[in-house]
Amino acid sequence: MWTDTRLTRQLGLRLPIVQGPFGGGLSTTGLAAAVSNAGGLGSFGAHFLTPAQIGELVAELRRLTPHPFAVNLWVPQAGEPSTIEPAELERHVARLRPVLRQLGLPDPEVPSAFTPRFEEQVEAALEARPQVLSFVMGVPPGWVIEGAKTRGIALVGTATTVDEAIALDQAGVDVIVASGSDAGGHRGAFLRPVRESLVGTLSLVPQVVDAVRTPVVSAGGIADGRGVAASLALGADGVQIGTAFLACEESGASAGHRRALASPAARTTVLTRVFSGRVARGIINGFVEAMTPHEADVPAYPVQNWLTQPIRRAAAAADREDYLSLWAGQSAALAKPRPAADLVAALVEQTEQVILGLMKR
Repeated sequence: MWTDTRLTRQLGLRLPIVQGPFGGGLSTTGLAAAVSNAGGLGSFGAHFLTPAQIGELVAELRRLTPHPFAVNLWVPQAGEPSTIEPAELERHVARLRPVLRQLGLPDPEVPSAFTPRFEEQVEAALEARPQVLSFVMGVPPGWVIEGAKTRGIALVGTATTVDEAIALDQAGVDVIVASGSDAGGHRGAFLRPVRESLVGTLSLVPQVVDAVRTPVVSAGGIADGRGVAASLALGADGVQIGTAFLACEESGASAGHRRALASPAARTTVLTRVFSGRVARGIINGFVEAMTPHEADVPAYPVQNWLTQPIRRAAAAADREDYLSLWAGQSAALAKPRPAADLVAALVEQTEQVILGLMKR
């Protein structure tokens, strides 16, 4: 049976289907719980949460589902700024000031910290003990891996290249997500620059399967049962699906984001760092077009992410999709608005039809 894999056995799942974690308010406990209750692994992107909020998150998810779920964090990358000089800040604010004024926003004030401290987030997550703790952007530190194993928490790492997968495998994670360049949202390359780490899912997955000992989850460009069946044929033990779940009713996507996913615009996506300072894949809109000529001058994450955060929030409130970060993968046009449980059921039915069809040939 295709649903019985090393992934399902290791994590205690009925189905080898993982909901991709979303950041920036796109994750919701309702979505994660719905996927877990349907037999998959629901996920919540918690990299923007404080330690106290992470504890509350895990408690709420436990109230909503008795099944396994994952909490996702970002591993800090070397060289990213923690402060900014006033002159440099003014240069970057000046670039965004016309957009800020169009949305009725003042110049942003520098916060005491751009993001919560990763070490404190992890400590809170370990204390809360979700069944699964997943990471993107790097290899979790040794103390994190040891702490998770001591508490019986399964660790999931994310690789965009074979070398990254090998590094994660050697570090001792339990599951590796092979995230192809087809995937929407932020690219998690950490050993080489993103431009040297853009490996498509079809090429990446079988190479990772051959290179590591752990179960491998295929991610990137998977939105229906055809993608699930193809991933299994490539040797994956499961799939991670992002954009198709983002289109579901329970996600935190704004009305403008949902319209974009349901429009012909979803057929074209681009890699850009104009929203966060890190490279991410999304649907092209007015903000991307206006800022792309200045992309080389955009500050690194988390500064640019902080600078554009009020723009994105105001745009969502005002239903101005031209200023939203419309994260989406290259199969976004296959996504449909529906309850998450219905998507899971459709994935199962479609996968079985594809496999049966292949057997009859």
